[in-house]
Amino acid sequence: MIDSVHDTLTKEAEAILEINNTFDHEQVEKVFELIKNCKGKIITTGCGTSGAAAKKIAHTLSCVECPALFLSPSDAVHGALGVVQKEDIVIVFSKGGATQEINNLLPGCIAKGATIIAVTEVEDSYIAKHSDYLLKVKVSKEPDDFNMLATSSTITTIALFDAICIAMTRFRGYTKEQFAVIHPGGKVGEALTKKDND
Repeated sequence: MIDSVHDTLTKEAEAILEINNTFDHEQVEKVFELIKNCKGKIITTGCGTSGAAAKKIAHTLSCVECPALFLSPSDAVHGALGVVQKEDIVIVFSKGGATQEINNLLPGCIAKGATIIAVTEVEDSYIAKHSDYLLKVKVSKEPDDFNMLATSSTITTIALFDAICIAMTRFRGYTKEQFAVIHPGGKVGEALTKKDND
C-alpha cells in the first residue's frame, strides 16, 4: 500500500513539473491580464472534480482581492445565470470540454456579454470553440491504473491558478495588512493580526 502511495504522489508531483515546463505562456499571461483588469466579478463553474477545482480557485481569487464566486451549473440554467453580468469573467472548467451541463450555460453567458475563459485539455472541444479565450491544461497521464480519475489533471489546474493568484499579489504589492482585513479568522488570522511586540 505504501508503495502505491509513494507512486501516486511521485506521479502527481511530476505532473505539476510537466505543466511548469509545457504551459502556454501567452495563454497564461492573457488570463492574468483579464483577471487583473476585470471590472466585475470572476465566476468559476464546473461539474464533478472540475467543479471542486473551480470552487477552490474562486476562493483563492477572493483571498487575493479578485472578487470571485462559484456558480453551480445545475442552478445556472434555473435562474442563477442572473448573477452573470456584462463586465464579469466566467471561467469554465471541463477536462474533456464536453460536459453537457457546462455547454447548457454557455449560451446565456454569451448573450449577457460576459468574457468566457475555457480551461480544458481539448483545444477543439465545445467549450473551447464557444469561449473567448482558452487556457489549455493537459497532463500526460493520470496516476490511476485506468487513466480515468481526474487527479493529476485537477491538481495541476489548481496549481496553475495558485501561481496566477500569487503573481497577482506580487504585481499589486498585496500586503499582510490587506489580507488581515479579509482573513481575521483561524490561525492565519491570528498570525496576521498579531502585533510585532506581542
